Amino acid sequence: MIKIVPFQACYQAMFRSLNEEWIKNYFEMEESDYKALDNPQEYILDNGGHIFIALLENIPVGSCALIKINSNNYDYELAKMAVSPKAQGKQIGFLLGKTALDKAKELGAKKIYLESNTKLKPAIGLYRKLGFKEITGYSSPYQRCDIQMEYIL
Repeated sequence: MIKIVPFQACYQAMFRSLNEEWIKNYFEMEESDYKALDNPQEYILDNGGHIFIALLENIPVGSCALIKINSNNYDYELAKMAVSPKAQGKQIGFLLGKTALDKAKELGAKKIYLESNTKLKPAIGLYRKLGFKEITGYSSPYQRCDIQMEYIL
């Protein structure tokens, strides 16, 4: 059984390792990655964001963050989405994304932003399935990002 739960400190090591695993598999860790993954409480939660953890049979296997951003155009960024390779193919990414978008709506958000890389075809497909549309014109602090998308609530 899959459950999506709010982040707790006991999930910090898993949050970091899951995200670090996929990032290092395709790219390199960047300064912004270390900030968010080493200090999720300070960097994400204390700034009005939320982190969701996917539990499969009560074992953490996925994560997704909703990061509050200071922008005239967007309320939150969907970020740090990761699912353990052992748990992929079970709709966990979709459930995490849906939970984050539902939370954003509950908080009164109007637009959600995300950055990714077109090399990550399953992730891009997931974002489209969730309802994100590709946009242009925004610069990213991440070297690996070559696509930006938005979701209008």
